[in-house]
Amino acid sequence: MHRNPLTPVFAGLQQGLHVLVVLLTGVVVVRSVVADVRPVAVIVVSGIFLGVYFMGGRFRRHLIAARVWMLVLTLLWLLLVALEPYAVYLVFGLFFLYLHLLPRRWGVLAVIGTTAVSVVGFALYRGWTLGGVIGPLLGALVAVAIGLGYEALFREAGERQRLIDELLATRNTLAEQERTAGKMAERERLAQEIHDTVAQGLSSIQLLLHAVERAAPDHPALEKIRLARETAADSLVETRHLIAELTPAALEGQSLSGALTRIAQRAAAPDLDAQVLVEGDPEALPMPMEAALVRIAQGAVSNVVRHARAERMRITLTYADDAVHLDVVDDGIGIDPAVLARTPSGSFGLNAMRNRVEQQGGTMDVESEPGHTAVTVSFPLEEEK
Repeated sequence: MHRNPLTPVFAGLQQGLHVLVVLLTGVVVVRSVVADVRPVAVIVVSGIFLGVYFMGGRFRRHLIAARVWMLVLTLLWLLLVALEPYAVYLVFGLFFLYLHLLPRRWGVLAVIGTTAVSVVGFALYRGWTLGGVIGPLLGALVAVAIGLGYEALFREAGERQRLIDELLATRNTLAEQERTAGKMAERERLAQEIHDTVAQGLSSIQLLLHAVERAAPDHPALEKIRLARETAADSLVETRHLIAELTPAALEGQSLSGALTRIAQRAAAPDLDAQVLVEGDPEALPMPMEAALVRIAQGAVSNVVRHARAERMRITLTYADDAVHLDVVDDGIGIDPAVLARTPSGSFGLNAMRNRVEQQGGTMDVESEPGHTAVTVSFPLEEEK
């Protein structure tokens, strides 16, 4: 996890609070010893107070235990005030605990209550003075201001940390998807290359040898020719198996329309009627284009199943003279306009589909409103020379 750059700030504030509590406790002890006001009792209670205070780190992860710890500190503070009135100044350190461990309303009420106790307790010892009233009040106001500022800073730091973690996670996910996409693209390229070179060559060799067998049935090397033809045939079968393994799973052993039908059948459910329609005269497409159409259909159908809440979905594959078109249409709730406005492609899934389309030189359009969403993909076809 990325280290929060504000962590040293929070650590510095915490250390500052520790130093403040220790110094104020030391002042109380020194004051008690110098004034000879129950010094032994004050020293003992002050030591217990500091011991309990520094045990608080153990209860940091358990809110109820931390609040009990805070209550014990408050009772020890009240006991110190009863023994040595100057201990009222220790309440300044308690203010931050109230504001941190209690809900905002209750934390402010706790600050007000302890401030009142401090003012009254000091007044009973020294009488009512302007400094005795204003001092605790200013301390309370400063503590509340610092506490609220700390709370805002803490929330901001948490939100920033969350965004950083999401960014790192997204970067890792994108890197993994890019690696996967690269592997798939390479597999498809290899399948295409093997199909266009090795498989076609073996098929040609097989046909030529078969032609030789028929043209020269009495040739002395006929048996070897037959063996060569059978070897070429076996090698062609193995090559086609290799091509099938490199081809996207949805295309294995079936046509493009069959793969789309298989996708629709998997998506169909009692509350979703999924249909496939093929228009025009089907023709063989380049393998990368067929693979891209299958992947895009899978992504679009997945979005319908997961997000659209549709009752009907139709996948239409159209073979035109100069292009092939794929439409995935549903009657669901539509895509949130805010999602479409986020990037030119909308959500990450739509962006991934658009990138795949652009890699094959195609175009993609998305139309969406409640009751009708259509994802349309078009790939141009090369004219036969």
